[in-house]
Order: sequence, then structure tokens, then C-alpha cells
Amino acid sequence: MFTEFINTIYELFLSSGFAKGDWKQFLMLTVACLLIYLAVVKKYEPLLLLPIAFGVLLANLPLAGIKHPEFWTKDYLSTLTIGKMIHDGWGLIDYLYLGVKLGIYPPLIFLGIGAMTDFGPLIANPKSLLLGAAAQLGIFMTFIGAILLGYSPAEAGSIGIIGGADGPTAIFVTSKLAPELLGPIAIAAYSYMALVPLIQPPIMKALTTKKEREVVMKQLRPVSKTEKIIFPVLVTLLVSLFLPDAAPLVGMLMLGNLFRESGVVERISNTAQNELINIVTIFLGVSVGATASAESFLDLKTLGIIVLGLIAFSFGTAGGVLFGKIMYWTSGGKVNPLIGSAGVSAVPMAARVSQKVGQEANPGNFLLMHAMGPNVAGVIGSAVAAGVLLSILK
Repeated sequence: MFTEFINTIYELFLSSGFAKGDWKQFLMLTVACLLIYLAVVKKYEPLLLLPIAFGVLLANLPLAGIKHPEFWTKDYLSTLTIGKMIHDGWGLIDYLYLGVKLGIYPPLIFLGIGAMTDFGPLIANPKSLLLGAAAQLGIFMTFIGAILLGYSPAEAGSIGIIGGADGPTAIFVTSKLAPELLGPIAIAAYSYMALVPLIQPPIMKALTTKKEREVVMKQLRPVSKTEKIIFPVLVTLLVSLFLPDAAPLVGMLMLGNLFRESGVVERISNTAQNELINIVTIFLGVSVGATASAESFLDLKTLGIIVLGLIAFSFGTAGGVLFGKIMYWTSGGKVNPLIGSAGVSAVPMAARVSQKVGQEANPGNFLLMHAMGPNVAGVIGSAVAAGVLLSILK
């Protein structure tokens, strides 16, 4: 009896994921647990990092069959029907991933971001747009560098967009240009967004003097409600007419902001800021994380993406700070160059980092509202950069 019991347990073990899994899957499960630790304990961008991390965990469970990569080939998708989806046994993650593949989730995330964002600091100081544009330097520098390293133009564009520090934009561009790289690029983009407080300060301090960091900027002028209503309409028209490929992101961003500033659709604005963006964030995070299977993630190309993504983000930060120094010189020392680092699209974390580094140099320095101008300009800038890459490479 005891021997039969031991044999049963042994056979159960042999048929389990413990026996059937390989070292790559277990390594990815370890990575998933590390990401969960960073989200829960270190609180690094937990709203997105936690669902992404759990998606990675689900995708790499041996024998679980949570996601089916064979469903996402061009030949399969070209003949896809509802009946075929049911017949082939699509799982929950497969259905959720359609929102990524079809480019639905990122614009909806932008809708929520727009509803939560005050563009007043940017309107009050339009020069902030230049800082947001300068911080996109990392995107195009890394795009060129990735091509020189042997990546295809489409892959290089997807890698370069990491430099904008904007996860939804990175996912939107990659899903259209290089969907096979979606997992590593999404994880790299959100990881660097989460690590903004660690990555940016050394770059900011290395490129500025203590005197520059101590500069106290004048209070911004008040912005009227009329200006705040005209702004999203005007930006949508100008950007979408010049770059139609950027219209889904910029249009939804500005629609969300118009909900906020109009004051006549409070219920819709609240929904976009809360329920809608929270639901989409869960779907987006889990389905994107589930693309990071061991087979697609653990290779030299993925490691190259991680390294190039860090370079892109660092160049983006440096570009914003260096242009901030130019504004410091041309203004006669009235602009603190630290606000240029907020030109990357990590809202509002990058602006808070500018505030923190500024206060370390001068405890009486309050740069947050000044940094929010370049920060929201960076959101627009990354969407415009995405439109440029898509129009060239699509």
C-alpha cells in the first residue's frame, strides 16, 4: 500500500510542471517574482508593473497553456474568424491580447491620462514644448544606433521609442512595427519608467552645476478656462493633420483633457480617470506580460533591447537637461535646467524628480509646477515621435 502511494506521488510529480518545465521557464518565473517584489515592496510604478509581472508569471507556467503564440502568426490571423477562435480553444489571455494587437488599449490609456492631467503649466509657459521635444532625442539617437547594430528599421523604431519613457506609446508602436518584440520592449519601457528616480538624478547632476540647480523660477501666470478648452482642440487638429499616424494617441489624450477642462461631462471625466483606465490597465498589463515567454525573452536580441532601452532613456533625459541649459543661458539664468529632465513622458514622476533634485540644491526651490510643463509636453512629444516613426516605417 505504501509503495503504491509513493508511486502515485512520483507519477503525479512526473506529470507536473515541476518535471516538465525547463530552466528558461523557471528563470522567467524568477524574473516575474522579482518584478512583483519591485512593484509591491519598492512601489516602482505598481499600477502597471504588478499586472505585467503576473502576466509574465502566467505565461511561463509549464503546461498551463495560458497563451498560445501559434495564434499570432500572420497566416493564422489572416483567416481568423469568431468560429475559428472558439474551435481552436482560445484562452482568456488570447482574447485580452487582441486589444494590444489591434491597438485599442494604448489610446484608451491616453484617454485616462488626458483626463487626469492639467495642461495649465504647459499653456502658461509654451517654451516647455521645446524641452519636451528635446527629450525625444533618445528615441531618434537609439533608432539610428539600433540600425547600425543590425536591427531592422521596424525593430529599431520600436526599441527607440523606449526613450520616450511612455509605456502605452511603446506598446502602440511595437504592436504595429515589431509585434514579436512586444514583451521585452513593454517590460523594458515600464521598468525604466519605474526606475526614473534612480536613473535620472545622476545624469541631471552630471550635466548641471550647483549654481544652475539652485535657480528659483518665477511663479507661472494663471491660465484661463478658455485657453484650457481651446488647447486640446488646437493640438489635435495641428498634430493629426501633420501626422495622421499620431491621431489615435494624441486625439484620445486631448479628448480626455477636454472632458476634464470643459466642466460639462464630470461623470465621463471621472470614469475616464478611474474605472476605465483601471480596467484597461489590468487588461493591458496582464496581456503584455504574457507575451514575455521564455522562448521569446531569453535571447541576445532581448538583452540588446534592454541595454538599448536604457541608453535611449538616458539620452532622452540628457537631451532635456542640455536644452534646459541652453534656456538657462539665453534667459540670463532665469530657467532652472533641471526641469528639462521632465521632458520624458513619465507623468508625473519625472516632474517630481526635478523637484527633488532642485530642493537638494536649494531647500527653498519649488520646481514641480514648472517641471509639469515639459512633462506633459513630453507626453505629446512621444506621441508625435511615434507618429513620425509609424509614417516612415509602417
